[in-house]
Amino acid sequence: MLRMKNVHKTFHPGSVNEKCALAGVDLTLKPGEFITVIGGNGAGKSTLLNIIAGVYPVDRGTIALDGVIINESREHVRAKYIGRVFQDPMMGTAASMTIEENLALALRRGRRRGLRWGVTKKERDYFRGQLAQLELGLENRLKSKVGLLSGGQRQALTLLMATLVRPKLLLLDEHAAALDPKTAVKVMELTDRIIRTQGLTALMVTHNMRDALKYGNRTVMMQDGKIILNLPEEKKKKTSVDDLLKMFEEVTGNTVNNDRMLLA
Repeated sequence: MLRMKNVHKTFHPGSVNEKCALAGVDLTLKPGEFITVIGGNGAGKSTLLNIIAGVYPVDRGTIALDGVIINESREHVRAKYIGRVFQDPMMGTAASMTIEENLALALRRGRRRGLRWGVTKKERDYFRGQLAQLELGLENRLKSKVGLLSGGQRQALTLLMATLVRPKLLLLDEHAAALDPKTAVKVMELTDRIIRTQGLTALMVTHNMRDALKYGNRTVMMQDGKIILNLPEEKKKKTSVDDLLKMFEEVTGNTVNNDRMLLA
């Protein structure tokens, strides 16, 4: 379970570039909960994920995972139990390494590493089985360099790597935004299937309001570093994109002026 309490983060404090990215965020994810996060540019969505992952330290407040406060844990330590998929398909994998080598690294996340053969036959068979579930034919390309894969294939592989060792928390940072529409749909369906099948606890940032309402069991909206809307599952099922826009206007007194959100 993730619990954030009164989390604040300001970049460049005291300078002309001062920017309040998070302003007292309170957020709780129960085990197995899949929350989608929506908001315009600068709302604080990506900062939220970076703070949880340990990229930035918090200025004030606490972050706890499974009851343990992780404020002081470094990013590489948190990576042992937090899986992450980025917007850029080039991140999260090593382009010069093969598919099986990338999967082997993911499988060994958080383990002690010694001197032995890189990939065993047992592991290779396991990788083939896992890749077959993606339905992209990658199970027959274990020796292919990851840099030769398409954006969608690479993002699907990154998703598999992030969940190969069951994470306590999965963070998805607009991971379908850089893909063409058809591929984005496939990656989102794959994401939903993996999360539901494994019963993962997940937090997904998106600009796409339809995806925010379609996937997950709860949707929150951010604005100016704050969570301004929190839609529970039952209300979320009855909410349309137009409803979401009206809620935003009622809470903030403003209209949505972000093209990516309006066109979603």
